[in-house]
Amino acid sequence: MIRKQSSKAKKVMPSISRFYGIVIYMYFREHNPPHFHAKYNEYEAQISIKDLRIMYGHLPPKALGLVMEWAGSHKKELLKNWDKIQKGQRWVKIEPLI
Repeated sequence: MIRKQSSKAKKVMPSISRFYGIVIYMYFREHNPPHFHAKYNEYEAQISIKDLRIMYGHLPPKALGLVMEWAGSHKKELLKNWDKIQKGQRWVKIEPLI
């Protein structure tokens, strides 16, 4: 599924994937390095795409393991979405972890 951002959006956060109660999203016009946000219940973390390290925040160990497994399988797609989202272009949903 392809979604398009409104040109007026400044800090909108498109949800790019959902699995096991975890929501993965990226902000438009976000700071470098390329990263995504993972939210699980009241927990949230910013994770670097290139080296899959937590930049900020915390997730429970099981949720973190699922996010890292998913991200490791989708690095190229995450980087493509990062570039598109930062330019205000169309982005693509990424398959969830199954």
